Amino acid sequence: MIFKDRQDAGKKLALLLDNYKGTNAIVLALPRGGVIIGKEVAEALNLPLDIIVTRKIGAPGNEEYAIGAIDIHGNGVWNENERAYIDKRWLENKIKEEIREAERRWSTYRKGRGPLELKGKTVIIVDDGIATGLTMQAAVAYAKQTNAKEVVVAVPVASTESVGVLKEVVEVYVIETPVFFSAVGEWYEYFPQVSDQEVVSVLAS
Repeated sequence: MIFKDRQDAGKKLALLLDNYKGTNAIVLALPRGGVIIGKEVAEALNLPLDIIVTRKIGAPGNEEYAIGAIDIHGNGVWNENERAYIDKRWLENKIKEEIREAERRWSTYRKGRGPLELKGKTVIIVDDGIATGLTMQAAVAYAKQTNAKEVVVAVPVASTESVGVLKEVVEVYVIETPVFFSAVGEWYEYFPQVSDQEVVSVLAS
């Protein structure tokens, strides 16, 4: 299945999550693209929407190739085979850089609003897709630290490998797990970059 755009994917994803409609669950979206998905899911299920900020750590010289991911506090999930070959000083500086960006996004998107209380709640983490799964793994680890009652992951499309890893620790809802998967955007007809302002507008609505 090719999705028309993130709105279309979010509406279809909400159908998979109908059992959470009207419960005490909270939808947590990964900015930026995941927020568009999250809006559709939250509205369809009559649930509150918030964000969870993680940052991919790309390989030196190839930012698109993830070697790890961190949450806003710098706690990381790593491809240890790749990490072993990375210069430690470079990695320390990169982590600091990405923490600053995570903090900027957290502050910019919230506009002074505090995070929703997750303790005792079911947390549904959504994004527009999963490739390596490292950023989602970091998000799951962060959510579990909040004493949420349950953490689940929901995405329109994901690689089979990433789903397999995530299913070891959480329940995963996914519409498509293509055998040949190279990039999330390939599964959308229209997949533009999402701006900071779009995220702010969604969260303020």
